[in-house]
Amino acid sequence: MPCRFISGILQIFWIVAGDKASFNDAAYLEAGAIVLKATQIYQDADILTKVRPPSDEDVPKFAGKTLISTIQPAINSDLYHALVAQGTNVFALDCVPRMLSRGQSYDILSSQANIAGYRAIVEAAEQFPRFFAGQMTAAGKVPPAKILVLGAGVAGLAAVQTAKNMGAIVRAFDVRSICKEQVESMGATFLEVDVQEDGSGTGGYAKEMSDAYKAAQAKLMLEQAKDVDIIVTTALIPGRKAPVLVDEGMLSEMKAGSVCVDLAAANGGNVALTKPDEIVTTDNGVKIVGYTDLPSRLPATASNLFANNVAKFILSIGPQTTKEKNLFLIDLDDDAVQNMLIAYKGEARWPDKIKPFSPPPLPAKAQVDVLLTEEDPIVSANKKQKVSFVKNTGISSLAAIILVAFGLTTDSPESVSLLATFALAGLAGYQVVWGVAPALHSPLMAVTNAISGMTAIGGMLLLGSHATDTKGLIPDSPAHWLGAIATALSFVNVAGGFLVSGKSK
Repeated sequence: MPCRFISGILQIFWIVAGDKASFNDAAYLEAGAIVLKATQIYQDADILTKVRPPSDEDVPKFAGKTLISTIQPAINSDLYHALVAQGTNVFALDCVPRMLSRGQSYDILSSQANIAGYRAIVEAAEQFPRFFAGQMTAAGKVPPAKILVLGAGVAGLAAVQTAKNMGAIVRAFDVRSICKEQVESMGATFLEVDVQEDGSGTGGYAKEMSDAYKAAQAKLMLEQAKDVDIIVTTALIPGRKAPVLVDEGMLSEMKAGSVCVDLAAANGGNVALTKPDEIVTTDNGVKIVGYTDLPSRLPATASNLFANNVAKFILSIGPQTTKEKNLFLIDLDDDAVQNMLIAYKGEARWPDKIKPFSPPPLPAKAQVDVLLTEEDPIVSANKKQKVSFVKNTGISSLAAIILVAFGLTTDSPESVSLLATFALAGLAGYQVVWGVAPALHSPLMAVTNAISGMTAIGGMLLLGSHATDTKGLIPDSPAHWLGAIATALSFVNVAGGFLVSGKSK
């Protein structure tokens, strides 16, 4: 991973550890780290971080140390108990409490799943024998690829966005109804079954569905398998084997040349014939990609995000509860530490001694029973209608007075034409901005910036009026001063929107 200098902590890195991710030893040294051989690191370091669970050969090297790594204790139970037995303090990065707001900055599962979703589409494009985007050329018509994403979590949404950016027709399915708005905001189609059941589980994961729901889902998936060209599966349930979403029946219905990318290959796979780290071709010509190292295929980005997650977590261990900077202290009163510390001083804490974090409940609102007569709803509706009528009448009257006054005082037909153009432009801009879905709003797609664009153009037009009579750069008339002020303020607002957008990426 790249070097992130942490105040108060001496960082030691393995020689050539970052070469394959384009981070050489010189970059580590420049950032203030010490670069040593692997054997020396295990002797000198107190806190060791790893991307993947340690191998059986490496386990003894962590005795008496603090290890921060992915462990998956439910799956790697032998590894977990071996670390406990030798007194290793173990923080499992895969046990981040996802409902904890600040825990999102430590969540390697989300940061790496985002990369995996993007890379899944890249690997699908590598194996797919056609364009993703449709084309109409003199040589003929090429239809766009149809892609189905199963699971609309972090990885699924990244796959949806990447596939849409490449011009494909994208559909997505998830048992959690809350995902519908997110999928549709990216321009994809959200598929639903006839059975009304929500699959939202604890910690933001999906739960197992009823038999009736599974039957309806299987019918829908079979219909989609006959139509789509690419299927990307992302369904994982923590601590359990991945559910099979694409069975052999679906595979047999897919067209020759179709591709399945299975992001759950490491946990058994969502596709029936998946083999970890292999590409399997079925008898009817469907390719199944079962790579388990998709984030590692974007090593620089994966390393940067992983390093940020780990560095922020280390910096929070101690200062979060003691409020004292540069103090590393394991404190079980810290919600993140309490959930992620699965082994401490030779004691196995997972799963019995870990209290799953849940957000504090919202304060209950006092309920006041109000008895309404049959006439009360009618009276309330009439009152609201009257208030709305008075308000709209006042606004319309004021606008009419302003227009009449302008017409009586102006002696230029051009001014009337300019006012009409401005009014129509304002109306059109209002309708366009407010017609954008809320999920697509950004600092550059907001009402204030739309107004700023209008005022900037108006200001420049004012500055350009009678420009031949002006000498120098200083405005010499009230109209020119208004134009200069409007243009300057509009520039500040629009530039601020670009700045904020750049920081949010």
